[in-house]
Amino acid sequence: MTDPASNPAADPAADPGPESQAMQQALGRLLASVARLAVARGLPFAAVDEMLKQAFVDAASAAHPALAPHRRVSRIATATGINRREVTRLTQRARGRAPVAGRPRSLASELFAHWRTQPPYRDERGEPRRLPRHGPAPSFETLAHQITRDVHPRSLLEELTRLGLAELDAASDTVGLVRDAYVPSGDRARMLGFLGDNVGDHLQAAVENVLGSDRTHFEQAVFADGLTPESIAALRPLIAAQWQALLAALVPQLEARVAADAAHGPAAGGRVRVGLYSFRESPPAADAPPGATGEDR
Repeated sequence: MTDPASNPAADPAADPGPESQAMQQALGRLLASVARLAVARGLPFAAVDEMLKQAFVDAASAAHPALAPHRRVSRIATATGINRREVTRLTQRARGRAPVAGRPRSLASELFAHWRTQPPYRDERGEPRRLPRHGPAPSFETLAHQITRDVHPRSLLEELTRLGLAELDAASDTVGLVRDAYVPSGDRARMLGFLGDNVGDHLQAAVENVLGSDRTHFEQAVFADGLTPESIAALRPLIAAQWQALLAALVPQLEARVAADAAHGPAAGGRVRVGLYSFRESPPAADAPPGATGEDR
């Protein structure tokens, strides 16, 4: 039986080369955020450890799809440093595990994006209009019907108001958005779902770019340091404006392509996710060294 403590693959000091050091530093930053989230939400180490072992076994198994069954456990144990007994247990559990279902379609998020990007539902400044609840376009009723005919507009409105994204003025019978980004207020389960979807796809794109011979995915960032809190605050409206411009350009194109592909036959299985993120960190108390700007590719 393989002891992970004696397996060179499990020893961080086995390969002190620069690539190994960079690998450990990168994973350290990723895992620090995972640990912070788990501790904040009360998820114990044992649960995360079990998920990490399962992920290692799944990845090693996927890396050798043509391997004969009688050799699979040994190969996975060698590749991961996890002992054979644990590998056997985890591979058996993986075989009995139901496929991960795709996240159900979010009609509320589609309606929100449509409202913010389609010209009939935006005013002369490009902001989303306050809409009459009923009546001809532009109204909330016609907006809802453009997204789906399977759910009543009233139900969609109730969902938007529940999430803290829209409000109904009963006196004028009009509906308006109260947020400029789809951030469901008070819905932790949905926010965690967004975390898994957005960061998961971003991380998968970055990993595939590192492991592949060519850059399959567009994944870049610009950065600057040596900034004051005032400068950081001044950048926020610019970042938000860039996102709104990206949203307005992409959503109509994506909707048009989804409709065109659906008209040509059975639902296609491909998907795309495009995002923009920003991170800010307050400067240390001591004077910061001279700043720098750059671009990560």
